Amino acid sequence: MFMAHIVRYLVAAPPAIAGSLKGARALDAWRRKAVAAVLGRLFRRVGSALCEPGGLPASDIHRVLVCRPNHRLGNSVLISPLISEIEALYPGAEIDVLGSQVTATLYAERFRVHKIFVLPQKIARHLWVSIRTLRALRRCRYDLAIDACHGSQSGRLVLAMAQARYKLGFPDPVLNPASAWHTLAWPEHLAHRGVFLLRKAYAGLTSSTYPPLNLEVTIGERCQAAAVLTEICRGMRKRRVATVAIFPNATGAKCYSEDWWRQFVDTFQSLCPQVTLMDLLAAHGRSQLGSQLMPFYSQNLRRLAAMIACVDGFISADCGVMHLAAASGTPTLGLFSVTDPVKYAPYGGVNAALDTRELNAASAATAAAQWFADVMVARASADNASASAQAALPLRAPSQA
Repeated sequence: MFMAHIVRYLVAAPPAIAGSLKGARALDAWRRKAVAAVLGRLFRRVGSALCEPGGLPASDIHRVLVCRPNHRLGNSVLISPLISEIEALYPGAEIDVLGSQVTATLYAERFRVHKIFVLPQKIARHLWVSIRTLRALRRCRYDLAIDACHGSQSGRLVLAMAQARYKLGFPDPVLNPASAWHTLAWPEHLAHRGVFLLRKAYAGLTSSTYPPLNLEVTIGERCQAAAVLTEICRGMRKRRVATVAIFPNATGAKCYSEDWWRQFVDTFQSLCPQVTLMDLLAAHGRSQLGSQLMPFYSQNLRRLAAMIACVDGFISADCGVMHLAAASGTPTLGLFSVTDPVKYAPYGGVNAALDTRELNAASAATAAAQWFADVMVARASADNASASAQAALPLRAPSQA
């Protein structure tokens, strides 16, 4: 019966109602209320068993489960700081993740990630696969299980079925009003919240800075992508001083029009004529920039991240590929017209967010050009500092036979 409840209600979102975003949101709200009504007692019991602040031991945690049953690229990338924090606090631990095929692609080769439980995107259509996956998860024993998303009913259901000595998650203020977690001020950025949760529960000392988004692109992946980039640029007339990748796609209202992007590109190129622009094609494989830029296409997310890691800058609207770019280590500028940059901006280093709600394409491109100029200045300063540090090292005397 428990497994049946899990499979029945572990659904990411209802199908959208054609032509009615409000209708889709209303249906989703109704679904959440229905799930809460049916499984409220279970949610309350799990909430009362959650680890309170300071209640997680600093040692004897060896097997960790991260629950993030979501199929969106951005949400999968945003758990990378939490994984990094687990690796820092419990360096000898092994990590399992319950997620999607996207999660498996991004983290399967990470050294301390042992197993990724993959749930199908359409659970109702792949019922037996889902049951087998959840049964396999339930057979495992963990020292710590973490529900990595605030307000996720599916994540809370998975946390309920996980067998772990300690369980960590965001308590519900209605079902568990007495929790000490409600007295804490939570960070706004979604990538920081899971890290904050773990740090506040941890009984030992923790860092004050948040780990960056990081997919650990390997040297081998970078070398292969660099070779492809060289081939792509071989026939260019101008010498490539720097390369900026543009991903002109996003979902729903976050997506700018093709005309907007073409005006953006024209203005940016006029201000930065020495910069080569790369058109990163979306999954549909069609250029949205009029085929005027050198293109790159890959459905493999690791290869896409490796290619982005080889360029000097990345620009896109708020989308999953924007988070992928930030996690590749390349300076990233996110353009925001709908969503809140405080929650979703690429952060750390020279990464930045640009609110375009009051800007036209030319003004946005002007601001982007200034951002990239600052990126190149910061890089030159870092290179000079590194060269000075190397020059200051004492020369080693030659060995005498």
